[in-house]
Amino acid sequence: MWDYTDKVKDHYMNPRNVGEIDSPDGFGEVGNLSCGDAMRLTFKLDENGKIAEVKFKTFGCGSAIASASMLTELCAGKTLDEAKNITNKDIADALGGLPREKMHCSVMGQEALHAAIEYYKNGGKTPEAKVKEGNIVCVCFNVTDAEIEKAVKENGLKTLTDVTNFTKAGGACGKCHEKIEKMLERLNKTA
Repeated sequence: MWDYTDKVKDHYMNPRNVGEIDSPDGFGEVGNLSCGDAMRLTFKLDENGKIAEVKFKTFGCGSAIASASMLTELCAGKTLDEAKNITNKDIADALGGLPREKMHCSVMGQEALHAAIEYYKNGGKTPEAKVKEGNIVCVCFNVTDAEIEKAVKENGLKTLTDVTNFTKAGGACGKCHEKIEKMLERLNKTA
């Protein structure tokens, strides 16, 4: 069983800012119910361009709930430029850490925030579905080589298990394991 910090437990049992803002300035939805995790983040800006109110809804485990709850606290009162700099590591650190197997929950929070900011920058419209950058490596979870490379570089990932923990890639059928291992070998040689 995983060892959760008291902060993770508190944000899971007493999540902050749960819900959805009507007519939000920012709206981000990420994840996929078929793979077990999804998150929606909405925010309203004040007259100074700072996040005045931020709420979330999530379908996922306790770590997903705690990560989303903490993310809302980290965002409150920040400008969009400041909020955009919040990383999955910041979310996990503010919770006192997450088990490595649950780091994808903090990544999902970072992605939801970026999607909500893009919505705002796109004039309150959901941007056209972007074709994912890169080539699909993990078909089960629709994860590209570009997403894996970003996670490896930002989080210092060294093993296949690390990649799975942060991106879910390789967490189902296993057919992509060899590709991920080769990517890790290449990326860690240049690091």
